[in-house]
Amino acid sequence: KNKKARALARSISAEMHSSFQALRNACPMNLRRPSKLPPGGISEGVAKDIACIDTIWAQCRKVHGKGGPFLFGKFTAADAMFSPVAARIDTFAIPVSRSSRAYVDAILATPAFQQWKAESAKEIWIIEEDEVD
Repeated sequence: KNKKARALARSISAEMHSSFQALRNACPMNLRRPSKLPPGGISEGVAKDIACIDTIWAQCRKVHGKGGPFLFGKFTAADAMFSPVAARIDTFAIPVSRSSRAYVDAILATPAFQQWKAESAKEIWIIEEDEVD
């Protein structure tokens, strides 16, 4: 329907898949972790990743986000791709803009995310280095 929106969704999904290494390294995926900043706060690299993510999300919401709380209004594959980022922002209590926080909250409220989080609580495998305080 909207070729520009689909092209942007593909582009940001690819960027999410291949970028944001500082965030990935400093804030491992751990849905069991209490929501709090990592020891020592966030690094300059994480702050740069978050600024880029904030910009991407703001632009998508501004241009294509009418009609719903997600990047392109309704939930899309791009939102699924950014769900781990939203989870890290929440889990590590990383400050983001008000609009990005609303987007994180929308992701966290989806039934799919809620199920993912519930299932993660049953996980028996623990990766000790990901259990940062």
